[in-house]
Amino acid sequence: MKGIVLAGGLGSRLKPLTKVTNKHLLPVYDQPMIYYPIQTLINAGIDDIMIVTGGNSAGDFLKLLGNGKDFGLKHLNYAYQEGEGGIADALSLVEHFADDNPICVVLGDNIIEGSIRQAAEDYRHQKTGAKILLKKVHDPQRFGVPELDGDRVLQIEEKPENPKSDYAVIGIYFYSSDVFDVIKTLEPSGRGELEITDVNNHYINRNAMTWTELEGWWSDAGTFESLLHATNLVAKTGANKITDAAAR
Repeated sequence: MKGIVLAGGLGSRLKPLTKVTNKHLLPVYDQPMIYYPIQTLINAGIDDIMIVTGGNSAGDFLKLLGNGKDFGLKHLNYAYQEGEGGIADALSLVEHFADDNPICVVLGDNIIEGSIRQAAEDYRHQKTGAKILLKKVHDPQRFGVPELDGDRVLQIEEKPENPKSDYAVIGIYFYSSDVFDVIKTLEPSGRGELEITDVNNHYINRNAMTWTELEGWWSDAGTFESLLHATNLVAKTGANKITDAAAR
């Protein structure tokens, strides 16, 4: 399984901070934001990783991360997304890297307390289709929200006014290699982007989607409020940490 960290976009909700740097290079407590999704993948036993970035600060990722030696990696791969085409558009850039392998995709502003190793193992046994991770939240209107029937996901609605559950689809996804064929069938949404929710609903319509509830806390860090929340959670209880050498 290969790992993908999506760290593109312009971070407009965090301006003026993102006028001078990429959102994913901002600090979350004592580490750059991008460290956390990389470590999430490594903790799941995934060490072949590509970073998809964009904007005017893409070169700073190479300065910060290099070839990934601070994470114990032999190599890190990079791709560049032009503009803001959406999550699915960014994912389409890694087809050659995936090379017919299953992938685990982590959004670059998602920070978790625990590990997704068991979910990754479960997906390795699943072998096909897709898998999403869910977490109960107090404000599901901010996220993609699943309608559930027991173990089945019936559909996912993006930022619904009247959520059909109190779960959010967090930014960690598992896909088989046919996800790139799915993306090629998508039409841009009203925002002009290729939506990851449309990808997930495609698998749901094929009865090829499973889900797991994430253990431990989770936060995105894409707004000032959630960035502060994530920072406070990490400061109080900790999260995935890289080696002391890398943190210095």
